[in-house]
Amino acid sequence: MKKNLGTTDRWLRGAVVAPVLVVLALVVGTSSVLGVVLLVLAAVMVATAVVGFCPLYLPLHLDSHRKPRAGRA
Repeated sequence: MKKNLGTTDRWLRGAVVAPVLVVLALVVGTSSVLGVVLLVLAAVMVATAVVGFCPLYLPLHLDSHRKPRAGRA
């Protein structure tokens, strides 16, 4: 599994998107279907940010991970 999330993408997912989804879930109600879906999406955002890999990026041919330059160790 090759990393396909860059630093900025990972930071946004973990520090901005996931907390916003949790707050929305709390507003809607965590016991409602929409609240549960929002909490699951927040968990997915945190997990992909930690791992650095997003499976949805593969079929969309997206990659925000910076590749090391040739000749650098």
